[in-house]
Amino acid sequence: MRGGSRCTVGGWLQQCGARVSAVLLAGTSWAEHTTEGMTVNTPALCFRSKNILAPMVRVGTLPMRLLALDFGADIVYCEELIDIKMVQCKRVVNEVLETVDFVAPDERVVFRTCERERDCVVFQMGSADAERALAVAKLVENDVAGIDVNMGCPKEYSTKGGMGAALLSDPDKIECILSTLVKGICKPVTCKIRILPSLEDTISLVKRIEKSGVAAIAVHGRKKEERPQHPVHCEVIKAISEAVSVPVIANGGSHDFIKEYTDIEAFQQAAGASSVMIARAAMWNPSIFRREGLCPLKEVMQEYIKYAVRYDNHYTNTKYCLCQMLREQLETTEGKKLHAAQSTQEICEVFEMGSFYEETTAILEAKASLKAKTQDKDEQMEDTDVIKMAVRFDKREYPPQITPKMYLLEWCRKAKHPQPVYETVQRPLDKLFYSVVTVAEQKYRSTLWDKSKKLAEQAAAIVCLRTLGLPEGKLNEGENHLINKRKRENQEFLNNKEHEDDLLVETSHKRAHFTEGASDSSSSEVPL
Repeated sequence: MRGGSRCTVGGWLQQCGARVSAVLLAGTSWAEHTTEGMTVNTPALCFRSKNILAPMVRVGTLPMRLLALDFGADIVYCEELIDIKMVQCKRVVNEVLETVDFVAPDERVVFRTCERERDCVVFQMGSADAERALAVAKLVENDVAGIDVNMGCPKEYSTKGGMGAALLSDPDKIECILSTLVKGICKPVTCKIRILPSLEDTISLVKRIEKSGVAAIAVHGRKKEERPQHPVHCEVIKAISEAVSVPVIANGGSHDFIKEYTDIEAFQQAAGASSVMIARAAMWNPSIFRREGLCPLKEVMQEYIKYAVRYDNHYTNTKYCLCQMLREQLETTEGKKLHAAQSTQEICEVFEMGSFYEETTAILEAKASLKAKTQDKDEQMEDTDVIKMAVRFDKREYPPQITPKMYLLEWCRKAKHPQPVYETVQRPLDKLFYSVVTVAEQKYRSTLWDKSKKLAEQAAAIVCLRTLGLPEGKLNEGENHLINKRKRENQEFLNNKEHEDDLLVETSHKRAHFTEGASDSSSSEVPL
């Protein structure tokens, strides 16, 4: 099998660290990227005579990309990721998974990649703004092999923002976005388009795109209103290939052409293209890239699951991709079990991989634990100005609605200090929290990590209260002044409420009496 070796538990870490060393065609240019402060030369992507995994929403995540490389894909595109979401992300090195994660403010991983694919993964974005597109490209360029702009997606979520196929009607904007990217980054830039209603307009557009300096143009051989059941227009892709000198990548052949590996070349020849990009045929069975022929579907799905577990892929995404592979087999017993699965572990059990899941997660948890301990030691050495204790907040030890944070706030008010300020941090490795509270210019925190931000803040408050020798509101502390204060406040509220009710009744009575009198007087004025 070309492109890489199969995944085994024992070989994962070595596999993740391995670099792809494929020999590129003569004349391939070289680009620079920076790693840990060093500038390193890497060969730029060549887009001629390549079999490529197409960008597919919800499908082109890391497990599918790595599996496609295993089966022989030369280049893999990630799913389209919207520029507005990406510019909010921060780059995080995940030392447990050995990945680079681009993490949103809500801690969701938007894009995950690894060393294994760095020289052959193209990052596809959805964008309608040149400067924003450049900001995203600069954010990811050191971790990918190329940048692509989606200019062919006809779906509303893409076009309503002026992205995707909406760009096809605005050649000036297309040229602006692409030329900005080409000038602004060192990695090759490509775009993926659909054909226009007329051949003349299509040729005019691709010539303008070529002038922007792109490394290749991917062409889905259908118009934006056409769907997979419509024939792919190979003659148009061929005319485009003859009109420009940059590589043209033919896409859209899964329905009419590509059923097995040998069909890829047939589609390439029919379209006269430099390379072929495969979408649905690869989604159904990624071993379509395997020169020796398709592998049994169950074997392919098990290999996919290995990567999904190894790289902590969210179970909903894993489930979706496996359902696309099963297709007509979704009504089988296995398909129904997969559809009912609500976790990665349950998915593994459907495919008789329960022991694999347990072994793999144990390895990852051990790595995370070791890394967390090392991180804690480093933090303890750094935070010399922070007073620390190993404490946790257990709400069972406190009266209802009474917390250490309330006690600390009450004490600060009485002592005429500014109110406490909490700074909370989440650890990417295991999603746990710790909080530092500042009171009277002194910082306090618990050395134990908690499952939520609220628990971490309560623990920090406990450390402060115990250091200052103050009560924290526990049940075993005897009379609780905050409870008494609450009781007084509640009683005052009830008294006020009763008084308001009395006034309301009295007012209603007077209003009823007035209305009654008014009715009598009005009725007397009615002529007999």
